[in-house]
Amino acid sequence: MDILTVIRDFLHDRLGVDPSTIHPETTLAELQVDSLMLVELIFECEEKFNVTFDRDTATPNTIGDMMTIVEGFVAAAEAKAAANPPTPQG
Repeated sequence: MDILTVIRDFLHDRLGVDPSTIHPETTLAELQVDSLMLVELIFECEEKFNVTFDRDTATPNTIGDMMTIVEGFVAAAEAKAAANPPTPQG
């Protein structure tokens, strides 16, 4: 699943924002995403991509910032999974 698509779908469902107007350079302020909505968006990304945001994660200013943050957590989760493969049960 594409990160930008998840963000677009979330903002369309919650705020009625036209997905075609949401681009990486679009600021969260332009979209009127307040702190509560940002937390909801973070939860949505955590659920969709099976990651957990660190408490000290920087607050994103743009859609691109949010995408970069999610990409970083996804990459870290994939690296951790590759380093610790599940043991076969048998």
